[in-house]
Amino acid sequence: MISYFRDIQFAEKHWFWLLLMLPLMIIWYLIKLKKHHGEINYSSFHLFKQITPTLKGKLRHILFVLRLISITLIITAIARPQSKSSWKDNKKEGIDIVLTMDVSISMLAKDFKPNRLEVAKDVMLDFIDSRPNDRIGLVLFGGEAFTQCPLTTDHKVLKNMFPQVKAGSLDNGTAIGLGLATAVSRIKESKAKSKVIVLISDGKSNAGEVSPLTAGELAKTFGLRVYCIGIGSKGKALQPVGMYAPGEYEYDYVDVDIDEDVMKEVSQQTGGKYFRATDKVSLQETYGEIDKMEKTIISEKSFTNKSEHFLPLAIAAAILLALEFILKFTFLKSIP
Repeated sequence: MISYFRDIQFAEKHWFWLLLMLPLMIIWYLIKLKKHHGEINYSSFHLFKQITPTLKGKLRHILFVLRLISITLIITAIARPQSKSSWKDNKKEGIDIVLTMDVSISMLAKDFKPNRLEVAKDVMLDFIDSRPNDRIGLVLFGGEAFTQCPLTTDHKVLKNMFPQVKAGSLDNGTAIGLGLATAVSRIKESKAKSKVIVLISDGKSNAGEVSPLTAGELAKTFGLRVYCIGIGSKGKALQPVGMYAPGEYEYDYVDVDIDEDVMKEVSQQTGGKYFRATDKVSLQETYGEIDKMEKTIISEKSFTNKSEHFLPLAIAAAILLALEFILKFTFLKSIP
């Protein structure tokens, strides 16, 4: 019972005033018990020394005791015992990461099966699953940039946004600098010791008002590490060159032309690393590099709701009252 009430508080404590009835009930019971005793004059108690009390006589007060316990339990139950509500600190090691993905039309190229974009999305989903303690966000860019999801530890919400990521959903072009600058704006205020941007693109920067090197300098200023990934096979690749109708493209073999020199320089100046991804496996090589980075402590607070605990007390009181009733009319039945 002590362990039961260790973490319990009562919402209706004023009901405990009813416990003052218990001493009054005990006094009333003793007075009533005395009145029921008859008086007979005896010349000697010698004959009564041989008489021993019966079991029934010894247990005759148990009915009153059961009633007192039952009333105590009922009063305690209506005082509404509850588990204590509290804030709990959950501390996890992790880093802040913004995934920055190119969604230009060229990401539909078929040198990856089914295309570059779908493979990149699959790898990023695996990446998210492999880092449960990290805050991760998602930025998309084409001819412009858009924050699909800010930094969050709710990876389920983040992953549910990936089906909405479509090639050509933003303006035509590849604005690598603008995409990187947008990612920087989303992570620069982070308090994490390690802040990372993973940028994936398959072309040359040809749009946006911010150059990739300028965005790289901005990332360096805020202590961000940028990992750039050039995605695409070497040589020629079958990719869209025209559109028949919305969502229907004409394909032809086009030279794969990735802005590798610029992405290498951006990675180097921020302390990151450049990867050339010609297949899914090479994309996954980024995991090991990021895992080696210094981790920070992310503190999250979770609230524990109150829960009612009156039911076990009410059930116990009902059982004791039922036991009193059964004993009163069976084993401990008295004849007037």
